[in-house]
Amino acid sequence: MKIVINGYGRMGKLIRQTALSRGHQITAIIDPAEELPEVTEKELTAASIKDSDVVIDFTVPQTAVKNISVIADAGVSAVIGTTGWYDHESEVKALVERAGTGLIWSGNFSLGVNLLFQIIRETGAIMNNFPEYDVMIHEFHHAGKADSPSGTAEMLSTFLIDAVDRKSRKVTEALQRRIEPDELHVSSTRGGNIPGTHTIVFDSSEDTIEITHRARNRMGFALGAVKAAEWIAGKTGYYSLDDMMHSILQ
Repeated sequence: MKIVINGYGRMGKLIRQTALSRGHQITAIIDPAEELPEVTEKELTAASIKDSDVVIDFTVPQTAVKNISVIADAGVSAVIGTTGWYDHESEVKALVERAGTGLIWSGNFSLGVNLLFQIIRETGAIMNNFPEYDVMIHEFHHAGKADSPSGTAEMLSTFLIDAVDRKSRKVTEALQRRIEPDELHVSSTRGGNIPGTHTIVFDSSEDTIEITHRARNRMGFALGAVKAAEWIAGKTGYYSLDDMMHSILQ
């Protein structure tokens, strides 16, 4: 498969490594700031991607919709790992459908995290029947992470609130009071070099059930993005990584 990498930061470099190791061809690497010899273009254009099967985009929110438009107009499928454009989702979906191309997106391409999402949806539905158990989320990330809680923790909280009737709202700040029964506490710790750890806790007076995902490095994110490129190649339509996971798990 012929892949273009748009955005050659930390993730772009890992994606290149992963794609090559899986036997794919990198036809272009695009980044306006990088001066590395493997970077072939400074700007995403139809000409720079016309000979490719898929563009993998990890850039910035400000250019995401424009990039998707260029990719769709060129008749090429897209893997979008850029976040922060979701307010324009209906516009992007229309672009892809009009062009007759394929697009798959996610805020987190880690296969392990997306398996965790599936597990927590199922577990939440089970634990909904056992009111003896309270539920909470805690996550750890490296000292350089700018946001809190993580986007992954936010998604986990959404799944649990949807599945567990006794939880109707999340609380992310440090509590200086007793938590209300319908509140789901999502807490965070920042420090060190931790790539990302998320623990979901179901606790009763008799015992505790914990489900934890620990990322060792960012290679899992790159592998997920390349596998998404393999999955979207030849397809038309607008998909999230959930669609890919469901197709594998059926």
